[in-house]
Amino acid sequence: MNRRIKAGLCGLSLASATLMTPAQADDTLVVGGLNYTEHLILTTATSELLEANGYDIQQRDGMGTSVLRRAQENGQVDLYWEYTGNSVILFHKQAQPADADATYAQAKQLDAEEGLTWLAPSDTNNTYALAMRADDAEARDIHSLSDMAAAMNDGAELTLASNAEFYARDDGLRPLQEAYGFRFPRDRVKRMDTGLTYDALRSGNVDVALVFATDGRNGAFDFEVLDDDQSFFPVYQLAPVVRQSVLDAHPDLAPLLNRMSAQLNDAVLIDLNRRVDVDEQSIDEVAHEFLVEQDLLQTP
Repeated sequence: MNRRIKAGLCGLSLASATLMTPAQADDTLVVGGLNYTEHLILTTATSELLEANGYDIQQRDGMGTSVLRRAQENGQVDLYWEYTGNSVILFHKQAQPADADATYAQAKQLDAEEGLTWLAPSDTNNTYALAMRADDAEARDIHSLSDMAAAMNDGAELTLASNAEFYARDDGLRPLQEAYGFRFPRDRVKRMDTGLTYDALRSGNVDVALVFATDGRNGAFDFEVLDDDQSFFPVYQLAPVVRQSVLDAHPDLAPLLNRMSAQLNDAVLIDLNRRVDVDEQSIDEVAHEFLVEQDLLQTP
């Protein structure tokens, strides 16, 4: 039986999410996932890892950030990979902590009060970033967000490709512009699905695009990721987040997920993302290769 329930790349509505059956109804673990390449790989790899260790798994991927979080809070998703910055800033509306360790500690503490446990963090930071085509950045002498702000304030007319979430987030475009002292006019912001921002920049339809720091297309498409020289963007460190009641019922679950987390770093994520988005391998193939390459399917 196919374990995967696709919520759709456009995201699952909150109303639809509330129709899910409780995750523990038949003692099947429900592994949730977001709607872009990196998360689809991790979600699929996690499901395969747990199945290889005797768990009955149902995979529900393709959700938006807030919908997936609500599904876990409601007991409809048992575990998924979350980013520390999302917990602290998006879910709990707290100020950005000073560094990665502080962000993880705060996310762990805040979510423990919700019955959610953060397991061992990976050595990753898939934060937001803005990128330009490398030749254009060189021609304009723009290599940092401060450079871009100065150029725009000096009259440069740049067009930005952004996804809808970043456009509206509390750690998104509006506060970024306030922090660096510049502004994209409304008619120079093109909103689109996340994956399309890369294609829009590569094809020259925009001058600047929202990207993720660990996306394999940044190097493959010859983008220059602009330096966040004022450290505006929060740390987005990946870790498995599991409902505490599930950990209590399955004490061997945490060691399995912690082993997987220990094998993740930025270079690994960039390579995995590149295999799917550039080399056009399937999600299932790349997820399985990762588990094999890291010896995660071997009994510890």
